[in-house]
Amino acid sequence: MKEPIMKPNATFKRNLVMICTALAFASMAQSALAEDAPEAEYTLLDSIKQGKPLTNFRLRYENVDQEAFQPAPNATKKLDSADAFTLRSLIGWQTAPFHNFSFAAQLTDVHEFNDNFNDRRGNLSEPGKSNYPNIVDPGYTDINQLYVDWTGIKNTKLRLGRQQLNLDNVRFIGDIGFRQNMQVFDGFSVLNKSIADTEIFAAHFDKVRQINTELRDGNIDILNAKYRISPSESLVGYGYFIDAANLSQNNGDPTKPSAAAQGGNGLGNSTDSPPTAVPMADASSKTFGARLDGVRKINDNWKVLYTAEYAKQDDYAGGSPLINAHYFKLGGGAMVDVWSLRIDHEKLSSNGGKYAFQTPLGTNHLFQGWADQFLTTPRQGIKDTFITFAGSIEKIKLYVEYHVFKSDEKFQSIGKLGDKYGTEFDASVLYPFTANVTGKLEYAKFNEDDVYGSTLKGAARKGDKEIIWVTGMYTF
Repeated sequence: MKEPIMKPNATFKRNLVMICTALAFASMAQSALAEDAPEAEYTLLDSIKQGKPLTNFRLRYENVDQEAFQPAPNATKKLDSADAFTLRSLIGWQTAPFHNFSFAAQLTDVHEFNDNFNDRRGNLSEPGKSNYPNIVDPGYTDINQLYVDWTGIKNTKLRLGRQQLNLDNVRFIGDIGFRQNMQVFDGFSVLNKSIADTEIFAAHFDKVRQINTELRDGNIDILNAKYRISPSESLVGYGYFIDAANLSQNNGDPTKPSAAAQGGNGLGNSTDSPPTAVPMADASSKTFGARLDGVRKINDNWKVLYTAEYAKQDDYAGGSPLINAHYFKLGGGAMVDVWSLRIDHEKLSSNGGKYAFQTPLGTNHLFQGWADQFLTTPRQGIKDTFITFAGSIEKIKLYVEYHVFKSDEKFQSIGKLGDKYGTEFDASVLYPFTANVTGKLEYAKFNEDDVYGSTLKGAARKGDKEIIWVTGMYTF
């Protein structure tokens, strides 16, 4: 089992604070510098002054009311409602290129103003907070990004260091930017645009810091090639190789290498009596896929929206042989002026109820509903049919989703086998008060159907859940 490594030491953090502070003062001094005569050459100070800020502040209130039960010995009591009031501060700067080099440094700080929630720091239940639902926004201060870009080869950018990464629709690789602590990667990446209308991205990372602040060790190799059919249409092929025993999707006792935990329902291959679901020893996987996605203009008012995607996932680098599943998505719709309506069907298949397709590095909050009931795919898989409606009224942006969730394989329910997880309604309203200040109100309501588990108090139950978010952001 691979172990997480230690966080950067205090001296390194202090040095980075000094770097960020110096860059900030340099940028503020730009207007005060005289320009009596042109400089003979482009200097490092010029590259700092002409750089760009990586700074914003996000204040958020989140309320969670969940039909779930506390751990033993209070398993007859429901979880209390949770309220989280947090502030995320990102402070940083990226220089303009200087002799083909560009430097970026960014700090992150998340402050908790209250403690009425379980923040899951380090992927552990917060001491004394097991009676609250999880809101994974732990208080934390660290390096968010620290990298150097090199563009010495035409149409190519090499990036070395800690970095955010978002690919395609962030289904497989994303920074999980919705949460206050982002997911970031340590290593190097290369983007090449030498071929017309084509972008080839490759990366190798040996560490990933997840939203629960845990820094995990492993080897992650990424290959993504995108061909742009038109400015709004693309065909993508990808391969993702994850050699990491556990990226939070496989929690439990690694000494019992049987079926993956993945929600805890079902019997798996355990030899316990009675049999129980236990995690596999190693969840390393490889995923190959292709994605066709786009917006096709019909006339000045009408556009057609479409998506088709397929991926296959198997074991990799010592991963469990149970890892054998596929993914597909098919959907489309229409857009009239600023209003759009579409219907999609997405499936993360199950391998006979022993393993289901996983996306451990994706921004999973954006998929299978915002209530986060399926951040980890249950072993019985999931089929999600959903309708999306979006548009705007002057500056106000509106967005609505409605989901119907079913399993790929039937699961254990009360006195029967079921396949209906439930339904969910999600909605958001965004309003830009100024060019720098944005407000957003979001709502999610999941309604349970068949009970996922053998009892009403089963730990794996996907009970009713309601969440409200109120967010304000200031961006430099």
